Amino acid sequence: MCMLAVLPATSQLVKWNPEDIKLLTKSWEGERLPDGRPKVSDAHLKRLEKVTIEEAWEFLMAKGYENQFENFSGTNENSWVIIHPDQEMIGRVLTAQYMPMRFDFDDYLQETGKKQGINRVNNNLPVTSLSEGDVYVADAFGKIADGTLLGDAVGGTVYRNSKRGVIFNGSVRKLDALAEMEGFNAWIRGFDPSSISGLVCASVNAPIRIGRVTVLPGDVVIARRSGVIFIPPHLVTELIVSVEVAVLRNSFNAQRREGKVDNSTDFKMWANQQINLPMSKDELNAYLEQQTSQPQNVRSQRQ
Repeated sequence: MCMLAVLPATSQLVKWNPEDIKLLTKSWEGERLPDGRPKVSDAHLKRLEKVTIEEAWEFLMAKGYENQFENFSGTNENSWVIIHPDQEMIGRVLTAQYMPMRFDFDDYLQETGKKQGINRVNNNLPVTSLSEGDVYVADAFGKIADGTLLGDAVGGTVYRNSKRGVIFNGSVRKLDALAEMEGFNAWIRGFDPSSISGLVCASVNAPIRIGRVTVLPGDVVIARRSGVIFIPPHLVTELIVSVEVAVLRNSFNAQRREGKVDNSTDFKMWANQQINLPMSKDELNAYLEQQTSQPQNVRSQRQ
């Protein structure tokens, strides 16, 4: 019942269709991928490289999104691990939900998949759905032995399709080969030599849970050694500009203290005169106007 509650009211879908994804992510007003997911631009993904986890977390907390970060560090049994801790990963999320095998449910998934034009519903389905800029994010309920969602062959396909890697509440196999794969990275629960067994791929591009985060298809993830943070796509631009404006304000204030800027100079006027702004002037002025004319709409779930 809990799983069905998050699926479209009309029927169970293995792979969510574009219309349901659009309804799920209706706050996004920009371009979309063919599968319906919000398409945050590659330029914005690049600009996010200069945003820290802490800056993103503080911004999202102020917006009422209090459950967006999952910590990947730790030494406890079955804690999160990273193949290359020194390499970050930023991209658009494609989700998959795995569940323990139940044969009557798997029969249903196969029949439903055929109606959607899917030849076979298995762990290859999310991989073939990836496009460049995607990060494959899957919940396999922390299963390690027999919970290996990919090895080097499937990992190679993931990287060829997405130029990114994976975030799994599950495991992988053939670690040495994956670690040698240039450009591929993985945030996972662990490693195991076993092949995937006893799992069904229940959905692709549906909401899933990763640790303490509810993850939606089309979210943007920043993955670093400290953890992963999932950003709703409709907030990405505002987050980036808020961080870039803070850097500009620091520069402006420093120049005022040094006497290089007239004390009466307005920050907005000064900022618009700068060359090589990190954002467009339209983004800058829209953000400044929003800050001065509208109170922040914060929706908190704290008790």
